[in-house]
Amino acid sequence: MSETTVAAPQPLSRLQIWLIAMRPRAYPAAIAPVLIGSALAYADGKFNVLAALLALVCATLLQTASNFINDIYDFRKGADNDERLGAKKVLTTGLLDEQTLIRATILVMVTAFVIGLGLVWIGGWVILAIGLLSMLFAFAYTGGPFPLAYNALGDVTVIAFFGVAATSGTYYAHALEFSQASLMLGMATGFLASNILGVNNLRDIPTDAKAGKRTLAIALGETGARWLYYAQTALAFLMPVLVFLLSYKWTVLLALLALPLAIKECMNVAVRNGAELNASLAGTARTLMVFGLLTTIGLVLAKP
Repeated sequence: MSETTVAAPQPLSRLQIWLIAMRPRAYPAAIAPVLIGSALAYADGKFNVLAALLALVCATLLQTASNFINDIYDFRKGADNDERLGAKKVLTTGLLDEQTLIRATILVMVTAFVIGLGLVWIGGWVILAIGLLSMLFAFAYTGGPFPLAYNALGDVTVIAFFGVAATSGTYYAHALEFSQASLMLGMATGFLASNILGVNNLRDIPTDAKAGKRTLAIALGETGARWLYYAQTALAFLMPVLVFLLSYKWTVLLALLALPLAIKECMNVAVRNGAELNASLAGTARTLMVFGLLTTIGLVLAKP
């Protein structure tokens, strides 16, 4: 009998390791609100290209820092372990050590702050307040004496900061004022971003419960967590209709073209369990990105 040789897996490059840590698949939650806030400013005749670029860079950096911080504290608290059904993280697998990730987090945060000073120069103390609060809550999400994600407040935090603050804050950086439309569309992106977290937490109910991580999905139970996903999807797609009723052109309704994709993901979430929900996690992020792009196009076309 001939022996078969199994090739040893190739070691990951440094770039591949850092991409795992950065989790770029989560970036739609950071990019979509900036695109929508900037497009709304364009529709209102208040677009500032520098504000758009700076907001996009800062949002992506804060998302990266948030991912790093989440990895650090979930690792410390035992929420990331061999039983976890999601993608393995860099600390759990030993790809990076904790001190290296802490230094990277500080570097990313400082970079975001320095670049954000350009936005402060444009938008003043309001932008400074939004930026500092965003940095604080990026830490408080899983760190500190009362970690929000461990006390069923992660979903609310995502809606507030990856939705309302990111979208309306971006709009403010352009227009130097808030608007009803920016708040509504911020809620839309927030609900869809919260669905990404919701699917993640629905999948991780068994391991999170064992680690003492009391997420909203655990508080609601599997059935309640699924109904929350459906409700947030419905509310997200209601918002472009309300913006249309604020006397914006019908093109803002282009966002509704993403509805079939959202309905498909609702149907998938209804029947999937455990590791099967990894596909729903990717699908939910894709729904947010498509919704964001369609809303952006619709708002650009809505300019008088």
